[in-house]
Amino acid sequence: MGRMTVKKLVGLKGKRPITAITAYDYTSALLADAVGFDVVLVGDSAAMVIHGYESTLPIGMEEMLMHVRVVARTVKNALVVADMPFMSYQPSMERAIENAGKFMKLGAAAVKVEGGREVAELVSRLVSYGIPVMGHIGMNPQKFNVYGGFKLQGRDKEELLKDALALQDAGAFAIVLEKVPSESARYVTERIRIPTIGIGAGPHVDGQILVFHDVLGLIPGMEFRFVRKYLNGFEIMKEALERFKGDILSRSFPSPEESYE
Repeated sequence: MGRMTVKKLVGLKGKRPITAITAYDYTSALLADAVGFDVVLVGDSAAMVIHGYESTLPIGMEEMLMHVRVVARTVKNALVVADMPFMSYQPSMERAIENAGKFMKLGAAAVKVEGGREVAELVSRLVSYGIPVMGHIGMNPQKFNVYGGFKLQGRDKEELLKDALALQDAGAFAIVLEKVPSESARYVTERIRIPTIGIGAGPHVDGQILVFHDVLGLIPGMEFRFVRKYLNGFEIMKEALERFKGDILSRSFPSPEESYE
C-alpha cells in the first residue's frame, strides 16, 4: 500500500482497526515500521520513558525535535505524528504555528495537540497552513496537575462529544481518546466522521495505541490497567547484561574466536 497518509488513515474508519505505537529513537522506529504499524507517534511520553521524568511536562521542543528528526528519518511506511510538548503551543498562535512547522520540516506528517474546544481555533489555523492535526481528548497528560493525577476523564459523554466535534469541525483528521470510560469512547466514535484512536478507552474505538516501552515491559514499576504487556523486556535484557558482566569477570569473554591475532 506504500506510505500511510492522512487521507488513507481517515479512510480506514469502519473498515479495519488502526494500529499505532510510539517511538522515540532509531531502534524503536525501526521496529515499529518493520512490524507495519499505521501510525508512529513521537510522543511527549519520551519525557517519562526516555528522560526519566514523572510526567510529560518537563520535555521541551529541543528534545522533541531531536526525537522527531531520528524517527522521521527512519520510518518509511507509517504516518509519523509529532507530539506538541507542554507550552509549545499554549502561549500564542504564532508560537504554535512556528513550532508545528519545525516538526513538519524534519519530516513529520502531522502534529498532535492536547485539548478539545479550547484548541479548536488553533487546529483550524494549523490545518489552513498545511499542517495536519491529530486531536487528543479525555485524559490530557499535560493537565495532570489540574486533575490531581492521571485520573479517568470523559465520564460526561456529551461533553466529550462536544470536544470531539469541535476538533472535527476545525479540521483534525483523527482523535486520540485517552483514559475514558468504554461507553463514552463508543458514544463519540459512533458520532464523528474521523477515526478515534484509544489508549485506555476500551475496545469500541477505530484504533489503539500504546507506549512502546509499556508493550515490551521495559520499565519496571510503570504499570497501567489499560496496558497489555507482551514481554518482560527489562528482566530479559537485565539477564543478558548479567551474563555479559559475568563473562567479563570470569575472563571467558572475549574468546579466541572473538579476538584478532
